[in-house]
Amino acid sequence: MTLTAEDGRPDRRSARGSRPSPTDTVCVSDAISDLVPNSGSDSVPQPAGKQPPMAQRIDVSNLNVYYGSFKAVEDVGMHIEPKSVTAFIGPSGCGKSTFLRTLNRMHEVIPGGRVEGKVELGGRDLYGKDVDPVAVRRYVGMVFQRPNPFPTMSIFDNVAAGLRLGGMKNKKQLEEAAERSLKGANLWEEVKDRLSKPGAGLSGGQQQRLCIARAIAVQPQVLLMDEPCSALDPISTLAIEDLIEELKASYTIVIVTHNMQQAARVSDRTAFFNLAAVGKPGRLIEMDTTEKIFSNPTEKATEDYISGRFG
Repeated sequence: MTLTAEDGRPDRRSARGSRPSPTDTVCVSDAISDLVPNSGSDSVPQPAGKQPPMAQRIDVSNLNVYYGSFKAVEDVGMHIEPKSVTAFIGPSGCGKSTFLRTLNRMHEVIPGGRVEGKVELGGRDLYGKDVDPVAVRRYVGMVFQRPNPFPTMSIFDNVAAGLRLGGMKNKKQLEEAAERSLKGANLWEEVKDRLSKPGAGLSGGQQQRLCIARAIAVQPQVLLMDEPCSALDPISTLAIEDLIEELKASYTIVIVTHNMQQAARVSDRTAFFNLAAVGKPGRLIEMDTTEKIFSNPTEKATEDYISGRFG
């Protein structure tokens, strides 16, 4: 049931791109003490030119996710390895995107949204009482389903927005950070001569790479992607997939996708979510290496979904 070649694109594991990683080395970070409010360095990102923090492992245990009284996701536990790509797959409504949003505390901005259980980043509980959710979202960046550049901002200002909000004011540092981030998103050569132009004037694929540049500008440790290619054409999708392969050298990446071929191409590990019936909570059915999930899954439900019998 291997799907890596069905649509004619190369398997990333056997045909690596020749472009260099956005960062050649990654420094070891300290404990994530910045997540505690008023810890001193919480509000100011690292100056441009420093290596980003090391990609961190995510450990989830006994996680339940609610919308009001409705339990949307039930009893999920998993480990997400650093400097790797993990794909979440499953039918619509099974809780993939809901669960993804719990990894950077975006779920709780929804009225009635709450979480029970534990999510640890580098050993630190992101839902601890002393943890600032805004700081969590700086360490765990997110790219959404549809490109969402700030429509009134220039390309440069889009990339620099998070840095400015974090307190960076030095013009040279902002320029260096913007260039580094745009290069990291493989967009620099396409926009370097029009940085003052509106970000909304770029093509769809370029806008999504701009959003990735904006996310990595603040140098997160984890990058979440919620169906980042669903609104893009095949050529733009291929560019994003190539970029994901490069970014995993520096970041822990988690991607939600409905595209089985994409999951097989870009991910190292795959998690299959499902629900027993409409109105029931989503559950993690199986998680393993992508090769095993797509060739010899343990659970019959996983095999049925992969082979197209449902979903």
